[in-house]
Amino acid sequence: MPEATPSPLIEVSGTPRERGRQHGEQARDRILRGIEHYSEQLEAKSLSPKDIARLAERFEPTVNAYDPAYTDEMRGIAEGAGVDYASIMLLNARSEILKLAERDGAGPDRDPSDGCTGVIVMPGATSDGQLIHAQNWDWKAECAETTVVLKVRRDDGPDYLTYTEAGALARSGMNTAGISITANYLESDRDYRDLGVPLPFIRRKVLESEKLGQAILTVYTTRKSCANNMMISHCSGVAIDFECAPDETFLVKPQNELLVHANHFQSPVALSKLQERGVRNMPDSLYRDMRVDDLLRPQIGQIDRNAVAEALLDDFDSPWSVCRPPRPNTANNLTATVATVIMEPAKGQMAVAMLPALSPEFRSYTLDMDVPEPNTGGPRAVFH
Repeated sequence: MPEATPSPLIEVSGTPRERGRQHGEQARDRILRGIEHYSEQLEAKSLSPKDIARLAERFEPTVNAYDPAYTDEMRGIAEGAGVDYASIMLLNARSEILKLAERDGAGPDRDPSDGCTGVIVMPGATSDGQLIHAQNWDWKAECAETTVVLKVRRDDGPDYLTYTEAGALARSGMNTAGISITANYLESDRDYRDLGVPLPFIRRKVLESEKLGQAILTVYTTRKSCANNMMISHCSGVAIDFECAPDETFLVKPQNELLVHANHFQSPVALSKLQERGVRNMPDSLYRDMRVDDLLRPQIGQIDRNAVAEALLDDFDSPWSVCRPPRPNTANNLTATVATVIMEPAKGQMAVAMLPALSPEFRSYTLDMDVPEPNTGGPRAVFH
């Protein structure tokens, strides 16, 4: 059983290659553990190390065309950790590579889904008028020992803080411009018809955005290999949920100050155009979002991070609950709520609890924010 120890803070700066080397050097042990874990999983599907490297290398042209700085940074991570480049690509495209292995006949579909329950509380619903963006990340319980909190100081855009698997470029996070992102697993009948940009690189691009519109454009237009749900917010009080098919994006807006999403499509437009396939693996998704909403809605106007934490710790119908203790899933893999992440971007605060069903103790991480105040000069309209 993995231990619920806090994820270490890794701070990096400089050029992409330099940041990568610093990341690899500081997180080497966790990177090696992650590579070993996913390699063993693929080897159990009768794939050799050469087969795994070939699968990983299939994404090189796509990622390099999307942003060559990302491939440069991954090469730096590989150098710093003392591993081959293909292993770092494996960590960054692991969802896509696992599915490709299944599609190519390397064993049955027995991998757990990267499930999550996400929530954004709008400023009008919180006790201090500040937006809260939070998530439970449900995945392999072993990954509690392979994650880090990465603080990236940039010369060419906003700094950002991201909770991610060691060796990966981004997962959940926020930047100094006030933009936050979390993501949830979705599944549709359009998945894996061709190769798009692996999901961590899209999340990373969002965290590099200076403007909310840039972040939205990234999620809305980037072609993906598979469906995914991405929740984006701005600390000033904007929140949009993007239900993404590989080739199309559907919107879900907050309902009366709350936006909650689990692992099934909600958009009526999406459901009229594609086939939802995630519920068969995660039937609990159909009530996890309802549970979080039901627990928070009576507290509208008084919600704080403690209330959000308690909602995400909900154990109704455990172990098929919002907060999942380590348990076998429908394919008999050991899964869990690996972490609860709560972000208060206006305050530059992120709190993370590892394996919260076992130990709901949060470690705090901070980011120095640089968000301009709108209309700071007072009324500007002039009437004649």
